[in-house]
Amino acid sequence: MNYALIGCGRIAVNHIKAALNNKLNIVAVCDVLPEKMEELLAKYGLQNDASIARYTDYKKLLAEHPGLQLASIATESGIHAEIALACIDAGVNVIIEKPMAMRMDDADEIIRRSEEKHVKVAACHQNRFNVAVQELRHAVEGGRFGKLSHGSIHVRWNRDRNYYDQAPWRGTWAQDGGCLMNQCIHGIDLLRWMMGDEVDEVYGVTRQQFHDYLQCEDIGMAVVKFKNGAVGTIEGTVNVYPKNLEETLYLFGETGTVKLGGTSTNNIDVWNFADESDADAKNKGLQEATSNVYGNGHTSLFADMMDAIEHDRKPYVDAVAGRNALEMILAIYQSAATGKPVKLPLTHTASTDFTGRFDK
Repeated sequence: MNYALIGCGRIAVNHIKAALNNKLNIVAVCDVLPEKMEELLAKYGLQNDASIARYTDYKKLLAEHPGLQLASIATESGIHAEIALACIDAGVNVIIEKPMAMRMDDADEIIRRSEEKHVKVAACHQNRFNVAVQELRHAVEGGRFGKLSHGSIHVRWNRDRNYYDQAPWRGTWAQDGGCLMNQCIHGIDLLRWMMGDEVDEVYGVTRQQFHDYLQCEDIGMAVVKFKNGAVGTIEGTVNVYPKNLEETLYLFGETGTVKLGGTSTNNIDVWNFADESDADAKNKGLQEATSNVYGNGHTSLFADMMDAIEHDRKPYVDAVAGRNALEMILAIYQSAATGKPVKLPLTHTASTDFTGRFDK
């Protein structure tokens, strides 16, 4: 399957690794900075591979590769939607790094146009493929929690001045958003997914505590009312000293309690159910080794997308999932800006430049 990568920054190593692990035919890479392409390819010994075309313009890449079957987008967030729509119009299936878009109308247009063009779109929420997350999902789908009471996600990470200085778009409303949009979106996706997806109301607060050189928040918290009666809480921050602490997901029901921990919801810290059997023993204390906070899920997400293309089905993490995570964050931003709870679904074509107001 012919594959191209658009964007060769920090997260791109996971995309190339996933492509190689799945034996995709890498026909092209693209970045506005040629040195970024070469640095990335060199990490995998591909710098002298003349069969991999290099582009600084994704439109030219799409025009010159009519046989392209799959592209992944790993650029700055603010241009994800623009590139995704161009890929869709070219008939190319696409994996979009989070967030899928920065505006609700762009996310909805990606969904609409991909359905119209019969093109597959996957949102890159790779943590859904974590072993611990999959075990939790099976328990949720099996009804083992009974009635859900509440759940929470805590993303307690560190991002210092050096991180933001690496790319001028980071921490800007137009191209990135704050810690909720960039760092916490994976956890927010998991919380909404596990709690039944249907949200009634969101109330959020954001602050900028230690990163006054940014436009956006470095801490955000929210309370979520789900339509099934359950309540969720969200905590996302990059203010943890001196390094990443944890990404934890809790789920509480009348007959079950689970806590996923580790730096990226990759461990099972608590696994208790009323109907416990011998099969549950393997989950108590489960730990999935990861080399970084991105986890191991990119390879599985790519494999699923390839299978979805080959068998003409929806990807496991489809464009609607990407839209839902974006909607949650924009609702928090809108609530923080207005000081009022926000009802879902969002009908406002809000973008992060609309919501970039908070108390300092």
